[in-house]
Amino acid sequence: MTFQPKQVQVLVADSTPLSGELIALALQRDPDLHAADVSPHSVVKSAQTIHPHVVILSCNAGGNSNEGFETLKELLAASPKTRVVMLLDGENQDLVVNALRWGARGVFCRSYPIEMLIRCVKQVHSGQVWISAAQLDFLLTALATPPASRIVDARGTQLLSRREQEVIHWIVEGLSNREIAKVLGISEYTVKNYVYRIFDKLGVSNRVEAAMYAAAQRLSVPPKLPQSAPESSLPATNIAAGDD
Repeated sequence: MTFQPKQVQVLVADSTPLSGELIALALQRDPDLHAADVSPHSVVKSAQTIHPHVVILSCNAGGNSNEGFETLKELLAASPKTRVVMLLDGENQDLVVNALRWGARGVFCRSYPIEMLIRCVKQVHSGQVWISAAQLDFLLTALATPPASRIVDARGTQLLSRREQEVIHWIVEGLSNREIAKVLGISEYTVKNYVYRIFDKLGVSNRVEAAMYAAAQRLSVPPKLPQSAPESSLPATNIAAGDD
């Protein structure tokens, strides 16, 4: 099929050739779309050549999510105007949030109907962000969660639990135990216990020393890239963003 100027040009880079071909054929049924499938390993080179409007990229391109996100990064660098929809095997908070952090304009679960994917592609092409209601909840939860202070030993092993990381983050911000308890939704007594454990693990004796320790170790790290996603739950029944 010859590409028409008014059509939205779509590249599908799925983790398996057969599924990529089937998705491309399904998209071709819509007269507004022109779709072709490519391998995840060649999608960056293809995008540099033809600069597609939208790329549907499997999160597991290359075998795991790390490679999928690296491909996303390279793809956007090679073709900045191309908009990317990340194709996930299931609803997973880390994968959803990181896909959006790394520049994807849409997140789509392969368990959803193909008609919904067609709408997704069109709306992403029009400049909107496409995520489901569940994925929007993941994003809002991530935005509401304070960034953890990553405290590690000489080998890079994390010394604090996630909750302890949240507590020390707010210590660095200058909050009192009572204020931290209110922010985290726990009792002041529980916060006090966390603070004592933090002091013990870091070998410090007061909040100032703990804050200085955390500030000295605060690192800039790339988003966490999980190795796999769980099986999909029930598909979304509505679109929270990017829906007419």
